[in-house]
Amino acid sequence: MRNLVKWEKANGIVTVTIDNPPMNVLSNQVVRELEEVFTSLSEDPETTVIILTGAGQRAFMAGADIKEFPQWLHLNKEELKNVILQSHRVYNLIDEIAKPTIAMLNGITFGGGCELALACDIRIAEEHVQIGLPEVKLGLFPGGGGTQRLPRLVGEAKAKELMFLGDPLSAQEGKEIGLINKVVPTGEGLNAAQMMAKRISGYSLQALSRIKKSVNDGMELEFKDALDLELNHFLDVFQTEDVREGVQAFLDKRNPKFIHQ
Repeated sequence: MRNLVKWEKANGIVTVTIDNPPMNVLSNQVVRELEEVFTSLSEDPETTVIILTGAGQRAFMAGADIKEFPQWLHLNKEELKNVILQSHRVYNLIDEIAKPTIAMLNGITFGGGCELALACDIRIAEEHVQIGLPEVKLGLFPGGGGTQRLPRLVGEAKAKELMFLGDPLSAQEGKEIGLINKVVPTGEGLNAAQMMAKRISGYSLQALSRIKKSVNDGMELEFKDALDLELNHFLDVFQTEDVREGVQAFLDKRNPKFIHQ
């Protein structure tokens, strides 16, 4: 059985590619391999930024593997819950990994693919991309975190509209509502993601990871408590060698050399 999730690393940037032709659907094997890859990368001190994309130009990920659904219909409630929780573990792992993540959307991004993109920190889309949560058209609704992550990103009313109708958005429409950060011409997505990742990877992972945690955790807190959380992370990062290097480099008028661990 060949691997359906591949990755390569260069200069602290890891590109993870889902290669499950023709539409890179989220099969059980893809779920397992994504969990293995991101667990490994979470522990890798040489990884600073992660780009996640799909092979080819047709799809980032066209959703769950519908061919597996008939098997699910024969599961009892507890068995089905365990199947869904496996996907939740993967999305949460990507959401919470202490490194910046960029989803490079290079084609159809539906259902579980949209939910996977939502679990990443930044989304760059090629102009031909369509993105959405069409589960309602199958009598279902998003079960991989879509009902929770999408409203937090685009607002309650817009998220409900998208999920009630199930119709996809173009890349530009996604950008206009804040779902997508940047739209680039077809074929230029990976280069754009790598350019952004290169800039990010030049900064301190000690700072980057705390920015991510402050934002992610702070979104769930009352504002005053969120400020306290930010303060604690700021105090922690101020004790790192990277801060000393960054300040000294500024005074010396040179580029800092961060530890990146």
